[in-house]
Amino acid sequence: MEIKAADVMKLRKMTGAGMMDCKKALAEAEGDFARAQDIIREKGKLVVAKRADRTATEGVVVTKIVGQKGYILCLACETDFVAQNAEYSASANAMLDVAVENR
Repeated sequence: MEIKAADVMKLRKMTGAGMMDCKKALAEAEGDFARAQDIIREKGKLVVAKRADRTATEGVVVTKIVGQKGYILCLACETDFVAQNAEYSASANAMLDVAVENR
């Protein structure tokens, strides 16, 4: 069965999986989107299980002082490339802001 690029993109948008993973899942499911989603979900579980033993040794620590209270958030990741990314730091700061607002 031929898998169309539009179908791969549609499945990718639905699942957030990589292009090749979507193409392989669609081929295995013979074009059935529901089965392809299940296949991607199962493969995702295997990836998570494989990574469960890894230690996240990198990350960022963000702090905030409000009045007489101080707040600290440590957000861990596996690589220094992620830890040094501006979006990652901004996400950590946003998480801390939400935590402080909802304390």
